[in-house]
Amino acid sequence: MDVDDDPIEAAFRTEVAAWLASVAAPRDHAGGELRRLRPKTHEQDQADLEEARAFQRTIAAAGYAGVHWPEAHGGRGLPAAMGVIVEEERARFDVPNNAFMVGIDMAGPTLMAHADADQQARWLPGTLRGDLHWCQLFSEPDAGSDLASLATRAELDGDEWVVTGQKVWTSHAHLADLGMLLARTDPGAARRHDGISFFVVDMASPGIDVRPLRQIDGPAHFNEVFLDEVRIPARNLVGPVHGGWGVARTTLTSERTAIGAGVGVAVADLLALARRCGASDDPVLRQELARLHTRRELQRWLGYRLRTAVSRGQVPGAEASVMKLLNSHHVEHVGALAIAVQGAAGMLWDDDAEADGYWQDAFLFQWSSRIGGGTEQIQRNIIAERVLGLPREPSASP
Repeated sequence: MDVDDDPIEAAFRTEVAAWLASVAAPRDHAGGELRRLRPKTHEQDQADLEEARAFQRTIAAAGYAGVHWPEAHGGRGLPAAMGVIVEEERARFDVPNNAFMVGIDMAGPTLMAHADADQQARWLPGTLRGDLHWCQLFSEPDAGSDLASLATRAELDGDEWVVTGQKVWTSHAHLADLGMLLARTDPGAARRHDGISFFVVDMASPGIDVRPLRQIDGPAHFNEVFLDEVRIPARNLVGPVHGGWGVARTTLTSERTAIGAGVGVAVADLLALARRCGASDDPVLRQELARLHTRRELQRWLGYRLRTAVSRGQVPGAEASVMKLLNSHHVEHVGALAIAVQGAAGMLWDDDAEADGYWQDAFLFQWSSRIGGGTEQIQRNIIAERVLGLPREPSASP
């Protein structure tokens, strides 16, 4: 496993840090300079997206967006490890959150692996610049963790596919330009994983009804999406007809890798909170802070392992699920500990609370990353079967 930068990587890290310093101030974790709260209104959502889009265009113009992407798609063709370095350095500066994770970290790898040249030319450059904002239309009311049981159907009508169905828990569907859509194209397939196709859909298409879901912490991050005879051009089919499950697996692996490698809350921020609340001398809370630090270090070292694999041209496998599961434990621990160190003040809300309610938001929003990208139970099954070699549990489904 490679831990330290080699001379070329070290020079590139210095270059990236110098450029970021020229356009933004450092993020002072220990001083409580936290990432901003999630927007609570549609207007704030739109404003945040436009700010993120402006910065994405800036970073793309400077040559630091998707540096590991091929030059033909707007990247620089550098080793994948260089893209990791950019994200590590970006996390140290006060710049907009990466609003384009779904497009750059999920749609991008999927299209490069499975799309034809025309599709790549149509979607990848705009994705990298932030011109195209993506969402993922996979989960359904009766097909969440058991995604292969999805019921949304697509029927070919001339040179268009006509899609009808419902999706749910779709992040940013209310802001997205394009969606990655799974639909059943062969209802008679013997196996549930067969007969599914992968499409790219224009979210402004007639027949799409997006209904935001207001969450307990205030924002409407997720959405229900209803598709009523939505027409998708046949040229928007990615991969083979009925072969969408293989395409989707690339998306899901990329999603787990992106969530698992996320920077998240800095332990130094939580330690600063404990000191402000007079809880840093409590022996039980001190032990919990030590455990949190230990887990974050484990995440960091697993990240090195993943980075080494990527730099050697290896496709991430079950280690993505390990990192995703560890990240789930981390966000759960952060949320619970952030409330505990505040004592009775942990019951406060919004501007009455510490940091205008940032920590209460962290506690309530933890379920997003614990469920999204595959639940903790799904990750444990993947690890058990693909890492430990344990037998697959019996299933009533084919």
